[in-house]
Amino acid sequence: MIRTADAGRIRQALRAATMESHQRVDDLFSHFSLASAPDYRAFLRAHARAIAALEPVAQPDSPRLALMAQDLAALGEAMPAPLSIPSTGGDGFRWGLLYALEGSRLGGAMLARQVAQDLPRAYLSAVHGKGGWVAFQQQLDDAAAQGDADWLDDAIAGAQAAFTLFEAGARAEREVACD
Repeated sequence: MIRTADAGRIRQALRAATMESHQRVDDLFSHFSLASAPDYRAFLRAHARAIAALEPVAQPDSPRLALMAQDLAALGEAMPAPLSIPSTGGDGFRWGLLYALEGSRLGGAMLARQVAQDLPRAYLSAVHGKGGWVAFQQQLDDAAAQGDADWLDDAIAGAQAAFTLFEAGARAEREVACD
């Protein structure tokens, strides 16, 4: 793969456009203590609600839904019902979803270290291999270069939709905890 000087350009544009949404999601998920079995279950259920809606549409190369189900089953939990994804757009929208999904793998590596030793962590441990994130950014740039004039706007809409689903999953689990 030949890397151009502006590799990651689309990732940077998506990051800038979704910064506030990303921060809201991070803030919501920061309330879950991953060292606590009940909080970790709620964290996984919240992610499962979003991942189950996103993966069928985004079609990632390395889906994590089965790993999520495995972790939840190990904790005696069933998979929750997926959230509803808003109407999907074209190729750009799908790449925006992928941006959020693949970016969540980066955070997963850090979060996996916070999980108590006796709790399963297959989902959070499913990180990019060496060079995987850089390769994804190049694929993202390549897809954008082949897209039409609305591609980036569609990608931003897809990324925002993904963050909205993660936010909704976190809020749903926090509401359950407060009941």
